[in-house]
Amino acid sequence: MRLTFIGADHEVTGSCHYLEACGKNILVDYGMEQGGNVYENAELPIPFSDVDYILITHAHIDHTGLLPLLYARGFKGQIFATQATCDLCNIMLKDSAHIQEMEAEWKNRKARRAGKQEAEPLYTVDDAEGVLRHFVPCRYGDVLTLTDGLKIRFTDVGHLLGSASIEVWIDEDGIEKKIVFSGDIGNKNKPLIKDPKYIEEADYVVMECTYGDRSHSVTHEHIEELASILQETLDRGGNLVVPAFAVGRTQEILYFLRKIKEEHMIKGHDDFEVYVDSPMAVEATHVFNKNIEECFDEEAMDLVEQGINPITFPGLKLSITSEDSKNINFDMKPKVIISAAGMCDAGRIRHHLKHNLWRPECTILFAGYQAVGTLGRSLIEGAEVVKLFGETIDVEAHIEKLEGLSGHADKEGLIRWISAFKEKPEKVFLVHGDDAVCTGFATLLSAEYGFRTAAPFSGSVFNLATGVWEKQTVGIPIQKETARQKENRGIFELLVAAGERLMRVIRKNRECSNKDIRKFTADVNALCDKWDL
Repeated sequence: MRLTFIGADHEVTGSCHYLEACGKNILVDYGMEQGGNVYENAELPIPFSDVDYILITHAHIDHTGLLPLLYARGFKGQIFATQATCDLCNIMLKDSAHIQEMEAEWKNRKARRAGKQEAEPLYTVDDAEGVLRHFVPCRYGDVLTLTDGLKIRFTDVGHLLGSASIEVWIDEDGIEKKIVFSGDIGNKNKPLIKDPKYIEEADYVVMECTYGDRSHSVTHEHIEELASILQETLDRGGNLVVPAFAVGRTQEILYFLRKIKEEHMIKGHDDFEVYVDSPMAVEATHVFNKNIEECFDEEAMDLVEQGINPITFPGLKLSITSEDSKNINFDMKPKVIISAAGMCDAGRIRHHLKHNLWRPECTILFAGYQAVGTLGRSLIEGAEVVKLFGETIDVEAHIEKLEGLSGHADKEGLIRWISAFKEKPEKVFLVHGDDAVCTGFATLLSAEYGFRTAAPFSGSVFNLATGVWEKQTVGIPIQKETARQKENRGIFELLVAAGERLMRVIRKNRECSNKDIRKFTADVNALCDKWDL
């Protein structure tokens, strides 16, 4: 009866916990790391083929994204998740695999030209389709027996369609323990999906703390703020571009826009069009409509009972093909463009940024968490220049953020969730938060609320039967560059910066006389001839 911490320990992404109980090897989530990460993750201490069960809290890639890799390396067990999570994983894992294949092909084209060895994708679409055959759909509230002495239950935690906390009851060698994995705890009063439900009993709790150091703003109404930003953008003659996660956030934004249109909150642009440019978002919207009865909240259900679809409206256009996507930016009529990925690190949104970032009349509106190291985070932090598809783009568009529109509970929401337990658990393990947040929130719960807490690093092992650590690790920083490598990179980056400055100067001379442009061109070509060794 042992718990090993593998991923999202003192980090936000890459969730994975390894539970040994009743002679079975169980994983809770197996996610992909995204954005910048600080510490090395421990390797799974058993062969992938020895994993018997996987329990999935929700469909986001940082909780499921390595499942196809597990399958490719021999996993043949069962994967338990809610019905909606199964439906969403059917979309998201295939999409992730497609991205892996496309990125490998892009790298290999370069490798072939350079005569270098080609790389294999992390996993393939066949691997994704293979692992999906191992999913077992479950209903909220049902107690399921996996094997003698081992039972589980999924409880709605209000983070995403189908998201759950997972309760695990273990009865082994006369010792009974219950451990709860919180999953990502949802924010209250979100559109469409229900508020998180609370659990009252546990011996141990593994709890996320993404926003354990901050409170969400509650001083304004998101719909009113979105309407104000949209009104100003359309009045300027620009596009409102919303980088949004295809699953969850896109549907919430559609819910807001339906209400804005229904209540005529935009003046002078009554017929404004909204493009959802993401095949995965379109498929995910179908999944939302399929899981209405089990997952939608009361307000959304009231609309459904009136015959109103909460996430569709006049002027909504769904873009599926790449040709559809390209045509969006050929039409100069001001519009709303919702596209994935939400952190701008992949997908069609990057094309829309290329076409709109340099236009001062446009607005880029962020509506979700932006991880360190992503393009979205750079834009939020005020980047003046970005690089897209090898081209330097000056950031002239307005950059806005809908504060507090988060799928994660804030500090108060987290405290409310853990305080719902009637008796304090023997231990609360804090995971899924930045380094300082895990430590700080563990200290807060201990000092101010009397919980016995720990913020383990990857590789730590806790014996659930005895309540004793078998192994406690420290964080192993990801290997950094040597001083010489860093110096060389720094010098080269100066050259890149000079090249980007040159591109900005070129653009600013667009209106010069033909004579001056020819002279400038000759000077640039002469410089290239000198250094094109």
